[in-house]
Amino acid sequence: MARLGKRSQLFVVRVATPGVYLDGGELGEILLPGCYVPPGTITGQSFEVFIHRDSEDRLVATTESPHGEVGEFAALRVVAVDPRVGAFLDWGLKKDLLLPIREQQRRVEVGQRVVVHIHVDGRSDRIVASSRLNRHLNLTPPVYRENQRVKLLVVGPTTLGYGAIIDGAHLGLLYHNELPAPIGIGERLDGYVRAVRPDGKIDLSLNATGYQRVAPVKDRILEALKQAGGRLPYGDGSSPDQIWAAFACSKKAFKQAIGALFRERRIVIEARGIRSC
Repeated sequence: MARLGKRSQLFVVRVATPGVYLDGGELGEILLPGCYVPPGTITGQSFEVFIHRDSEDRLVATTESPHGEVGEFAALRVVAVDPRVGAFLDWGLKKDLLLPIREQQRRVEVGQRVVVHIHVDGRSDRIVASSRLNRHLNLTPPVYRENQRVKLLVVGPTTLGYGAIIDGAHLGLLYHNELPAPIGIGERLDGYVRAVRPDGKIDLSLNATGYQRVAPVKDRILEALKQAGGRLPYGDGSSPDQIWAAFACSKKAFKQAIGALFRERRIVIEARGIRSC
């Protein structure tokens, strides 16, 4: 079924000079311009396409993939600003996506990367973006469990850390002192739910807690030791950035992991690093 702002598998109903027309169901016939149509295309053939509107507000299809679809959050770069209309965002299609002035949480500038929600405007029936994210988050109480693994989209800095959208639904917080390295707006990360507070606020971490955090780090350390011939120059004196670059974990998790490996008599901790037993 064809839906504005979504990808669909549609069939060719007729071939014409400007391209081919696809069966859009209730939306009627939708043009797939000739630049996207391979030679020899015939009636009945199907294409996976994205449905949007062209510069004259006509429904058209494209085989290009946008950086986000209707109903999704995405981090997009500002390519132009019109003070009377709003900002235009690069979302991977020839026609840029409008971020109207009324949908801006704060004014944006060319080159800035901004996290937005993509939706169909109820008044114009056009696909637009909104940086007023709270309007589009899931308002039902979160039911995440502790240490649940989730997908995160970093929204931006706060006084305590960074806000991040969880699985495209709720907003949570990554604390500064929990981050092994700086992160940027729009980064997509794997994370964990540390806690859901009674008021519904969600604390996040980039590492699982307890054994769930330490176990995979132990495995990475042992594999690195094996590849390095049994010795590694990492220890208590290593910087958090060095630890992150080598093992993709925080220094705290690294120290817990080597402590566990030492107690298991699988490594020896030396002044200049660690070695296999």
